[in-house]
Amino acid sequence: MTYLAKPRLHHPTLTKNRVGYTRRDYEGKVSTLCAGCGHDSISAAIVQACWELDVQPHRVAKLSGIGCSSKTPDYFLGASHGFNTVHGRMPSVLTGANLANRELLYLGVSGDGDSASIGLGQFAHAMRRGVRMVYIVENNGVYGLTKGQFSATADRGSKSKKGAVNNDSPVDLVGLALQLGATYVGRGFSGDKAQLVPLIKGAIGHGGAAFIDVISPCVAFNNHDGSTRSYDHVREHNEAVSRIDFIDLAAEITAEPAPGEVITLPQPDGSRMRLRKLHADYDPADRRSAMNHMAALAEAGEIATGLLYVDPAAHDLHAALKTVPRPLNTLDEAALCPGAAALEKINASLR
Repeated sequence: MTYLAKPRLHHPTLTKNRVGYTRRDYEGKVSTLCAGCGHDSISAAIVQACWELDVQPHRVAKLSGIGCSSKTPDYFLGASHGFNTVHGRMPSVLTGANLANRELLYLGVSGDGDSASIGLGQFAHAMRRGVRMVYIVENNGVYGLTKGQFSATADRGSKSKKGAVNNDSPVDLVGLALQLGATYVGRGFSGDKAQLVPLIKGAIGHGGAAFIDVISPCVAFNNHDGSTRSYDHVREHNEAVSRIDFIDLAAEITAEPAPGEVITLPQPDGSRMRLRKLHADYDPADRRSAMNHMAALAEAGEIATGLLYVDPAAHDLHAALKTVPRPLNTLDEAALCPGAAALEKINASLR
């Protein structure tokens, strides 16, 4: 029997961030996914983003559903809170946890089957309610655990490894997130860490529902000619609409200027995002413009990546419900039951 385990001891010269952790401290268990799986690259990007942002692991709650993608939270942030829900139900469990304790940073990891099929309704309501979370879909277009059937996000006309052609229209989770009111919408590629890491960092600092669709090729069932989720196809058809730099609370991250307009967006936690428009006609702060641009690129067979839409003045579910600043799970009986006079005042306001 073979046991896979990482050594607990780290080299003493490993660089530590401002809260005293090395990058290794943000890792999890050894991955059991196929060698070369794009999901492992996404896990590495999450690790890098959290290390660079000086996130304290105990402040993170990571939740997932069922599928290859939903196994990945075991492979990063091993010292964080974790909950593996039933198939497609991650958003509702995360919503409940968020309402109980608003002080945690919520990271929801799902897949195209978990979110675009059985969990589509859950995905929709989490987006429209503005639950503050980082919702990452690891999108490979197939059901990897059940041997490569097309998922709901597979493009019409794409071919399976055995040659079957998909005749169904795809569910576009990015388009749905834009329509449903998500205030931070991006698409990344697991093979482009330089783009993915700042996308995740920006989502962590965002004040509302942040959704990132990450194309993540399945090397076992969906990385062949005819697939629109293969490494080669995405690299050949990737059309970046923006380039994002994330500027944290301590020091600015410098980068070589890129062509196009530069937009600096303040975030609720005091950090900033600097967005470089690579297309002169693209406005990342205009929801309708973003949707039209995505549709035009899709018709041309291109895959739009980058920060597709952001609302810097986003509000979350707690703001909509007007909950108290203190986490609800810390309220005592006196706070929860203020007495008959308070109840009468509430009832009078509803008459």
